[in-house]
Amino acid sequence: MSSDVTHVNDANFEGEVLQSTIPVLVDFWAEWCQPCHALAPVVQDIAQEYRGRLKVVKLNVDENLATPGRYNIRGIPTLLLFKKGEIKDQIVGAVPKEAVEKVLERHLTP
Repeated sequence: MSSDVTHVNDANFEGEVLQSTIPVLVDFWAEWCQPCHALAPVVQDIAQEYRGRLKVVKLNVDENLATPGRYNIRGIPTLLLFKKGEIKDQIVGAVPKEAVEKVLERHLTP
C-alpha cells in the first residue's frame, strides 16, 4: 500500500473523512473479498493520479463495524465519495478505472 492511500477506522473516520478539506473517496473492503482485491489497483491508481485534489482511504468492514453500518454498506467493495462531510456518489462492485474516473470528474473541480 502506498502512502497515497490511508487506512481509516471507526475512531478516526470523522476526522479523516468527514472533516477533510478536500473530497474523500472511501473504499469499504475486507481481506477475504476477491472483488475488493481486484479493485485495489484501481483505487491505488486513482489515489496517485488525483493526489492533491482527492484523498483516498480504505476502511476494513470486518475490523470496523460502526461506520459501514452508519452508511448502510450492504455489499463490498463499495466506494463512497464524500465532499464537505456529505456523500456525493456511490459505486458498488469491482468496476473499471474509467467508471470511477467518470464519477470523480462529476464532483471534482479541476
